[in-house]
Amino acid sequence: MATVGIIANPAASKDIRRLVAQGRVVPDWEKVNTIRRALIGLQSTEVERVVAMPDSGNLCRRAADDSSINIPLDMLPMSPLYTEGDTTRAAAIMAEMGVGCLITLGGDGTNRAVAMGTNQIPVVAISTGTNNIFPVMVEGTLAGIAAGLVASGRLSVADAAVVSKTLHIRVNGEFRELALVDVAISRERYVATRAIWDLHTVYEVFLTRAEPAGIGLSSIGGRLHPLSLGDVGGLRYRLAGRDDGENPATTVIAPVAPGMVEPAVIAEWQMLEEGVPVQLEQRYCTVALDGERSLVLTPEDAVEIVLARDGPPVVQAQRALLRASQLGLFSIK
Repeated sequence: MATVGIIANPAASKDIRRLVAQGRVVPDWEKVNTIRRALIGLQSTEVERVVAMPDSGNLCRRAADDSSINIPLDMLPMSPLYTEGDTTRAAAIMAEMGVGCLITLGGDGTNRAVAMGTNQIPVVAISTGTNNIFPVMVEGTLAGIAAGLVASGRLSVADAAVVSKTLHIRVNGEFRELALVDVAISRERYVATRAIWDLHTVYEVFLTRAEPAGIGLSSIGGRLHPLSLGDVGGLRYRLAGRDDGENPATTVIAPVAPGMVEPAVIAEWQMLEEGVPVQLEQRYCTVALDGERSLVLTPEDAVEIVLARDGPPVVQAQRALLRASQLGLFSIK
């Protein structure tokens, strides 16, 4: 049975960057509307069932409560705690169920939580967050059609998707976390509101992608050496502090948050090779994963970061639909 999963994050686009920058707010009703359009897109394919993660906003239930929706939608058999861990558990359950493709609504952090649960399910990532690099702006109907073609097997993963890169964080020799886009090392010693928005607190950044047309830390890297999803390798740069007394290698202007364009003083930068560990300086700091502070470290912690290409396959809707058209998959015989 061809099955598609949906994971929608009701908290996406609602963090502190609405106060300190000009980050957009995507209200729940718009997320519901997007999911409904995705369901209609799925109905036009050979998908027979949709499973969804329970969430505090009942986004998927509300989307399915419409006369235009006739595809069966079931909620996962899990007791939600309404934390990031729900997303990780939901993704793992969907992998065990044999879900053929997953539609996510959220930001980089939402998709990172998915990747912590499984890297086996192809993902159509719809952007509803803030500094998004991993998910993209894609119309819900088109996202549903692309996901349905992949889940039904009519379109191969190789034709529709690119396997994503990751950054593995090891602490004292043990795997602790991963990131899909960026790892930022902050001088702050606490997690607090989690979101990274003050560039002056950051001193080192690791990237899987450096997008000149992106927002946030990736955009800074994109001004040094552009790297896309399919490119080999990653990028590391170190920011010069206000009182470090360093001679900067270069200074670039970049959009570090929505509506916030600032100079970034780069002390040094270099390319990252897949599989080669990079040791961090042992000091008091926090580690932000895909824009959110997640780990608090002390000088006793030995940390290394490793670039790999072992993340979820990312279904690119435009590429998938173009290939489907070339194969004649939209023809009614």
